[in-house]
Amino acid sequence: MAKKKSHEGVTVVITGASSGFGKGVARELAAQGANVVLAARRVGLLEKLAEELGPNAVAVRTDVSLEEEVAHLFETALAHFGKIDVWINNAGVGAIGPFTEIPVKDLARVVDVNVKGTINGSHFALRHFKEMKRGILINIGSITSEIAFPYYTGYSASKHAVLGLSAALNEEVKLEGFDDIHVCTVLPWATDTPWFEHTGNYTGHAAEMKPMDDPEIVIEAIISLIDKPQETVAVGAKSKASAVSSHILPGATEKMNAKFVQKVIEDAPPAGPTNGSLYIPMEKGTEVEGGIRERMKRE
Repeated sequence: MAKKKSHEGVTVVITGASSGFGKGVARELAAQGANVVLAARRVGLLEKLAEELGPNAVAVRTDVSLEEEVAHLFETALAHFGKIDVWINNAGVGAIGPFTEIPVKDLARVVDVNVKGTINGSHFALRHFKEMKRGILINIGSITSEIAFPYYTGYSASKHAVLGLSAALNEEVKLEGFDDIHVCTVLPWATDTPWFEHTGNYTGHAAEMKPMDDPEIVIEAIISLIDKPQETVAVGAKSKASAVSSHILPGATEKMNAKFVQKVIEDAPPAGPTNGSLYIPMEKGTEVEGGIRERMKRE
């Protein structure tokens, strides 16, 4: 077995750390010796995770859409570890269904968390990185950053914005001569995390996507950027193929994808409307994996 990379003494802020990618990244980095600052709204889960990971893990209750809470997260990280080397903007929410069936306030909440939250984290991180003249900012996008997904309109728009923000920030830090500051965007395919359980859902069907990737490949891709930063990384065969196809045959790719998404939704079992965890965090969906693949096998 290959020896794992050590990240001894590296301080990493991770938003959305109470489940999914964030929780998986936190566990792996802590095992590699990193200082991890865990942010999410579910503070009880964060505190349990911090206890599991040991003295170099700190839990900070954070709603990333609120600048004052991100400021508190930033200040807590500096107070405990004196510096931040890597900031991962991972927190994200969704609201799926026909655009006109999703309440406008739910669409606005998706933008608040996914776009404003990424802006908030990026602002604090980059100011600090400029002072240190180094640092790595990792923003979690989606394949929907590249390809329009019908019925995921607010989410797709928000992830397009994340990719655009990252691209613009990359050019800005280059113009300012910060060669050791990197802004990375990760583009996963639909992945089996609790996101689908937490999403607002107005489709009339259970939230799912076929096929789904294992979260471990995304976790590995995120961590690899600490050692080899890249501006944009599509993760997994489906995401990579879709990204290439969208550049070669954009119209055909979007049309084919749209029909595919519609069919997946229509084939899923019935489910009532919910705003998911948009406003109030859910007690369920607390691990890295969401169990969606197992549920689909039983259907």
